[in-house]
Amino acid sequence: MAETQTRVMLVDDHEVVREGLRTLIGRHKEMLVVGEAATTAEAIETAARTRPDVIVMDIRLPDGSGVEACRTIREARPETKVIMLTSYADDEALFASIVAGAAGYLLKQTRGQAVIDAIAAVALGQSLLDPDVTGKVLERVRRGHGDEDPAFASLTDQERKVLEHLAEGKTNRVIGEALFLSEKTVKNYVSRILDKLGLARRAEAAAYMAKRRPRF
Repeated sequence: MAETQTRVMLVDDHEVVREGLRTLIGRHKEMLVVGEAATTAEAIETAARTRPDVIVMDIRLPDGSGVEACRTIREARPETKVIMLTSYADDEALFASIVAGAAGYLLKQTRGQAVIDAIAAVALGQSLLDPDVTGKVLERVRRGHGDEDPAFASLTDQERKVLEHLAEGKTNRVIGEALFLSEKTVKNYVSRILDKLGLARRAEAAAYMAKRRPRF
């Protein structure tokens, strides 16, 4: 039986949510919870160690975004399917989830059986995303961002503004003054931008934008 079980990993910073999902999945012999995590860092480490078939991932985590964790995990192991879980519908989050390679997007108020059905579906390679929704996202990429890469397309408008200033070599304090943001908030934006673009340093962001300039 163990060989045919779908290996599931749970990522949520609320223990009661993980416990509820673990209990729900435990009622189905064809599924097995192989790991749990409460942060993006734990999610990435646990996924690498347990190699789950499906991950049920909270979209908002204490140290970052579940979307970022989804992207990192799937880049390392594309066969792992990720279902994003959130408390409310959010167009930006849905857009970012699709770009990051998520197989589905469920609200936390979804009925238990629907969650089980979703895990079973993505384990078989199916997508939970409505074709109309996916089509709208792809149209948004074409209409709003031309032929740019999906990573840049996943940036929010505010992140793009920060990136523009970042590429000009401005400090977090100067960027914050220009955009009416605190220095700490700008620092958080910079971290998310570098993560989404797969860059390690601010200088790389400047080089990245320099290559894009002709298309603006």
